[in-house]
Amino acid sequence: MHLKIRHRTEYRYETPVRYSIQELRLTPPQVEGQCVDQWKVSTPIKASTSHDVFGNLCSVFAQESAYTSMMIEAEGEVHTQDAYEFIDAPKAVSPYHLLQQTNLTEPSAEMLEFFAASLPQKNTIEEVLKLAKAVQEAILYFPGQTNFATTAAQSFIMKSGVCQDHAHIMLGLCRASGIPARYVSGYFFAEESPNLASHAWIDFCLDIDKGIWISVDITHACLIDARHIRLAIGRDYYSAAPVKGVRSGGGGEALSASISIAKII
Repeated sequence: MHLKIRHRTEYRYETPVRYSIQELRLTPPQVEGQCVDQWKVSTPIKASTSHDVFGNLCSVFAQESAYTSMMIEAEGEVHTQDAYEFIDAPKAVSPYHLLQQTNLTEPSAEMLEFFAASLPQKNTIEEVLKLAKAVQEAILYFPGQTNFATTAAQSFIMKSGVCQDHAHIMLGLCRASGIPARYVSGYFFAEESPNLASHAWIDFCLDIDKGIWISVDITHACLIDARHIRLAIGRDYYSAAPVKGVRSGGGGEALSASISIAKII
């Protein structure tokens, strides 16, 4: 598919922000299954770019003048095709590092007991997809009940969440089963479900020695395909977040985010 994507994030504050630093992972990489034709990230002031430890293109900018609103926009065109297998670059983070739990992924004893019958007994696509289906069926997709700081254990207690929560629960269960797994942030094209445009899923390591990873969409309990556009990878949401930052001042914050994805004929 040939897709045109526009992602706009706007912040408004009650009082002037005195100082802030923003870190963006809003540029899709050139990887198997996706070819980025053109892409532009617009920020209030010029950003510096570099690659982080996971190989994501990261843009950073600091604002030292007071402001009460800020706009960040990313847009471009991407060609996609079905692909769910990815091979690490030579200097990639070791899969063993991605066996470590984080605060967002740490499974509770209750979670492990609940999913015990579905935990992978061996590292295969079939076994991991079986677990994905179990998570999808147990955790109702319900926007608005969780946020970026909700942990896998908290989402499990509520038995509801969104794609981010599905991914965190899946990461925790895979890692507890001895399978390296990483968080993937990105976009999902579905004309009938525009609320899924901002999306998240996981990669699990099929072959540690060869650095072969398989992408699984937990919310749809399937391997990813041409509908998925990758942005960044990390240990959890926090290390792969499209937009994050810290600020001094500003008081209350109102965040408005919109994503449009259109198929170009």
